[in-house]
Amino acid sequence: MASISSAGIGSGLNVEDLVSKLVAAERTPITQLSTRTDGLKTELSVFGKVQSALATLRDAASKLNNPSSWAGTLATSNNPTAVSVSAGSGAAIGSVAVSVSKLAQSQTLVSGTPYAGSTTTVGQGSLTITLGKWATDGADPPTYTGFTDKAGATPITINIGAGQDTLAGIRDAINASGAGVTASIVNDSTGARLTLRSTETGETNAFRIEGTGGLTSLSYDPRVGVTSLIQTLPAQNARALINGIDVSSESNTLKQAIDGLNITLLNTTTVPASIAVTQDKDSIKKLITDFTAAYNAVNSLLREQTKYDAGSKTAGALQGDSTAIGLQAQLRSIIGGTTTFAGSIGRLAQIGLEPGTDGNLTTSDTKLTTALSDLDSLKKLFMGLDSTDSANSGFAQRIRSYVDGALSTEGRVSSKQAGLQKQIDSNNKRMDQMEDRVALTEKRLRARYTALDTQMAQLNGLSNYITQQLANLNLNK
Repeated sequence: MASISSAGIGSGLNVEDLVSKLVAAERTPITQLSTRTDGLKTELSVFGKVQSALATLRDAASKLNNPSSWAGTLATSNNPTAVSVSAGSGAAIGSVAVSVSKLAQSQTLVSGTPYAGSTTTVGQGSLTITLGKWATDGADPPTYTGFTDKAGATPITINIGAGQDTLAGIRDAINASGAGVTASIVNDSTGARLTLRSTETGETNAFRIEGTGGLTSLSYDPRVGVTSLIQTLPAQNARALINGIDVSSESNTLKQAIDGLNITLLNTTTVPASIAVTQDKDSIKKLITDFTAAYNAVNSLLREQTKYDAGSKTAGALQGDSTAIGLQAQLRSIIGGTTTFAGSIGRLAQIGLEPGTDGNLTTSDTKLTTALSDLDSLKKLFMGLDSTDSANSGFAQRIRSYVDGALSTEGRVSSKQAGLQKQIDSNNKRMDQMEDRVALTEKRLRARYTALDTQMAQLNGLSNYITQQLANLNLNK
């Protein structure tokens, strides 16, 4: 008898369809568990967003709890075209008067004899440039009586050979030498002139030049009467009176004159420029605005994920979740609370941060601007710390403390996330086990139905044989 090669052929039964339906019935619990697991994954994802939003709120509250945030200052000048200013750390509240008599400048020399052009040959030889400070007799014009080399600076000798001995070649060689002098070529109606300028301003950045060979025309040392180059500007320190105190600086930027202030001198003055240093209220206002926005983001997220929409009959991923509802309730309780630290200001609503019907904080710019006029009370409203009653601490203090706890390893949010992940892992493990059992069940069903199919094929074959034999007997009668 021929063997059966496909289930159902011998018996006529649709074995594949029968087995598939039985296996599908066996997989029903797996499908149900998979659906529940997908829901858990959605919850875990939403709690990840909650964690991120809470972290942003904590950071915003931490900034309001930082004393340095409230120590920011703003410096302004009533004559910014002559004196500009910016405030740094440690600037004291008050005013400063600045009179500028001289600006710092670089020594500048120019060749006395014009050249035909930049490609004109000047000569070969060497130029030795030495930085330092000129001494004069104080007359006008001054007589130069001495030169003191700059401490830490080394004279630089520049050798000019063939191919470098043009005006442009000498300029380039000086600029490449790092001698502390910048060379340029200026063209006027008479021709091209070489100009030399000390790279940095100030009296100790003046320079002298010793030329040898064919470059003596570029020498400059007025002590000994060598003035082949003409000085158009002497090296000069900035001179200013700050609150009546004489200040001299090699640059026009005064960073050390007054703690916390960076003053830049731009022009001389006939009337003292007034610098006002005030508390930086705008930065505080931004910190409060950022805190409000961060709180509203958390509240909106929790409200959206815990609500039930009766119209569409859909629920948020965290609808009915005790952790999410507890977070929302506790945050709203803190924001709606009071403190006695700030004197007459005890609630956020008094500075313009009013909780709306949806729990979000709305901001009254008028009230907030008024509150900024009393930064000391505003500071206490946010960062006051009550060591005996934490519920009386400032609002930023309480929010930061609560969120730190919620996001800690054993905190409400972290514990919820860990619990959800544990359930997901457990469900995945159970589904793997159930899949293994279903595979075994399918294998067992196929074996049974294959055996049944074979038996029925044999019986059908025997039946056909008997029928044939009976038919033959009838024919032989």
